Amino acid sequence: MKALVLREYGKLVYEDVEEPQIQPDEVLVEVKACGICGSDVHGMDGSTGRRIPPVIMGHEASGRIAERGPAAGDWKVGEAVAFDSLIWCGECWHCRRGETNLCDDRRVLGVSCDDYRRDGAFARYVAIPHRVLVRIPDGVGFEQAALGEPLAVAFHAVRLGRPQVGESVLVVGAGMIGLLVLQVLKTAGCAPIIVADVDPGKLTRARDLGADVALDPSEPGFLERVRGETAGRGTDCSFEVVGAGAALATALSSVRKGGRLVLVGNLAPKVEFALQYAVTREIALLGSCASQGEYAGSLNLIARGRVKVDSLISARAPLSDGATWFDRLYRREAGLLKVVLQP
Repeated sequence: MKALVLREYGKLVYEDVEEPQIQPDEVLVEVKACGICGSDVHGMDGSTGRRIPPVIMGHEASGRIAERGPAAGDWKVGEAVAFDSLIWCGECWHCRRGETNLCDDRRVLGVSCDDYRRDGAFARYVAIPHRVLVRIPDGVGFEQAALGEPLAVAFHAVRLGRPQVGESVLVVGAGMIGLLVLQVLKTAGCAPIIVADVDPGKLTRARDLGADVALDPSEPGFLERVRGETAGRGTDCSFEVVGAGAALATALSSVRKGGRLVLVGNLAPKVEFALQYAVTREIALLGSCASQGEYAGSLNLIARGRVKVDSLISARAPLSDGATWFDRLYRREAGLLKVVLQP
């Protein structure tokens, strides 16, 4: 089969590879769409240490079941499916508690690190354990279903933040996940929803998707504007969706006393943190990792039109052109958000 293989850092090759052999509890999925995630782009240059070549990346995907193992539950050949990017064991202490994203033996699709290697979905076929499959609802296309994976990440973060109807929120970072967090917050009835980003184009997109206020945090008067929108207190809950020091500082300084700060971004392994500010204001810090069973609910939100994902797709291209699109994303070409590759 054909696949897009990271042969060495900075070098992606579209080439023939062996078709995956499924285990008894797995299905073979014929991939119809696979989105390029920011983690794939950063993995391409080796900066994350989690895409050690050679590896087939790709985890935001959907397709049809082409083959099933004898222990693959009630799944049928031909069914349209999407799947969690995080493969959990189902047997450890955390899995038995339903905390599948914290599985002691978790594997991430399309990741190759010191501990394991799991080829992903930038290929014609990918092997997937049946326990992480999700059926695609009627009316949801393969490209939309592939974006259910980042939507599930956003959905999980919002669930952790426990926003109430009418609560004020701030989303720092208007990239893919940030814009999905924004839309999930809209479904929860939060208001006002403030989005912060230094990119004017991203702020425009945030307004189009329903942000009540969209601000550049580097501009003078940013905090005053946030407090002006929140009765002088700051937001009830803030979401940091970048994973960098400046973004964290913006999110922390904007949340009210006794408020909640959800940490979603993880671009940098370490950042400076204003410990005393958080402690003396009794701010609750919540780390959000991947998703925890929200994929089906995410596809339902798409099916019902509550979350719009089509406008987030900047380009659709054949998998054979994948290396070119990776390069364009790596160079941060203006206007590019989500690129979906089609094997």
